Amino acid sequence: MPDFPAAYQAGEGSAFRIDTEFYTRVAGEAGRSLVDGFVIPIRTGKAWTVPAGHVFRIVTLEGPQVGDLNIWNLSNPRERLWAARTRQLQAAHVSVYDRLWSTLPYLRPLVTITADSLKDYGVDQYGGRVHDLLGTRCDPYVNKMLTGEDFDFCCHSNLTRAVLPHGLTEHDVHDVLNVFQCTGLNSKDEYFMRDCPAKPQDFLEFFAEIDLLCALSTCPGGDLSVPLWGPEARDPLDVCRPLGVEIYRLPAELLRGWQSPQPADYRGGHGLRLERPHWVK
Repeated sequence: MPDFPAAYQAGEGSAFRIDTEFYTRVAGEAGRSLVDGFVIPIRTGKAWTVPAGHVFRIVTLEGPQVGDLNIWNLSNPRERLWAARTRQLQAAHVSVYDRLWSTLPYLRPLVTITADSLKDYGVDQYGGRVHDLLGTRCDPYVNKMLTGEDFDFCCHSNLTRAVLPHGLTEHDVHDVLNVFQCTGLNSKDEYFMRDCPAKPQDFLEFFAEIDLLCALSTCPGGDLSVPLWGPEARDPLDVCRPLGVEIYRLPAELLRGWQSPQPADYRGGHGLRLERPHWVK
């Protein structure tokens, strides 16, 4: 099947064009210093802050494990990751130099991916790719419909508990980036999830474009090698592993000339102003 051109094409000088040389220098790790690091145990979630101009890295400490990531503007949680628009502007599966974009009316990059140890995974024999924006977090509502049972450690619930100390609630939890998750669409155009290809110490790294609040759930499905629903489903506890997070400060000279992106420049007011448009006589 031949490719059809992408719908969203960046023109010369477009905000979608990035300075790849800058982000390559960021990924080079020269002069960076670790300012925080922690482990997120299995089937839990944790939230943390990242100042603009810092880097954070998610690491598979012991082997394959999927993580569900949410991101907000630290000072304004109404601005948060917009997974659907990121799929359109970047790709349904993201890697180095891709950006995660925020919701309207802000529409700016929250982070830029600077390093990805799985960047060469490509497309597997099933059409699977890693770091998924196609799907979203597992949640107790769908799980109850599929199994008839309550389960309080779905990613939606883990993220809810994680953000409560930061003044957020379940209503602030949003569609995720499924880090290390391998997914695709089958011949019936149905979403599939397959076993995570990550190995110990694989990582995905992000440059914070603005001050961020982040939250990550270690998915209760673990590495997704065990069916979660259907006739062959069982508790995948034995394939659940912790994830690590590392936060780094970059040297000031590396950031010289960089500045946080501004919110989208549209100021048209959606046609709600009293001015009459030029085509109305």
